[in-house]
Amino acid sequence: MYPTGALIVNVRPNTSPPAQRHLTLCIKPLRDSSGANIYLEKTGELQLLVRDGDRGPRRVHCFDFEQRGLFVEATPQQDISRRTTGFQYELTSCCVGSELHAQSAPCRPCSDAEVLLAVCTSDFVVRGSIQNVTHEPQQQESAIHLHVSRLYRQKSRVFRPAPGGAGWRGRVTTLLECGVKPGHGDFLFTGHIHFGEAHLGCAPRFKDFQRMYRDAEERGLNPCEMGTE
Repeated sequence: MYPTGALIVNVRPNTSPPAQRHLTLCIKPLRDSSGANIYLEKTGELQLLVRDGDRGPRRVHCFDFEQRGLFVEATPQQDISRRTTGFQYELTSCCVGSELHAQSAPCRPCSDAEVLLAVCTSDFVVRGSIQNVTHEPQQQESAIHLHVSRLYRQKSRVFRPAPGGAGWRGRVTTLLECGVKPGHGDFLFTGHIHFGEAHLGCAPRFKDFQRMYRDAEERGLNPCEMGTE
């Protein structure tokens, strides 16, 4: 609050010694963050990530984690009393399953192999139908509102019991450019939780998932077991 001067934020894995795996650091500015520029700092060089006063989409900035720091520098203000600079961060291992697909080709349908891997590695796996789709042009996102009939897995409570005990309700987000529209029938929704929000990964029709699961099961190629009814 009331940002003045500058500070360096060093981020480290919460393992000792750090696990030998590829790590990705992501930051997401808070909606009303203002009063400072945020840079990526490495060996004295600065790369601007978030410019003070930028009211564009609240994009998430991700980059390879190489023991770097974040340099937060206050910008000159005549009145700092109303300024608060803030952001969330996540340090994660990247990427597997639907998360890798979502980063490399977010609007392309997943292959059979990608779907089967996503079922094993996603933060949430649910069977359900699309109730509505709302678009948020400023955020370049679409919100898919779901009615869930079966909850296979969720790491956070993004899906909550529906009134009357008829399944669960929740929402997942995807890129606006994917042009998602409401559709009839049941789907298998998978994806990952980032900054408290569910992001869509693979989402085949449930009957197609049943087919690919049975085919892989017959050949002994399923990476994990899951009920398909």
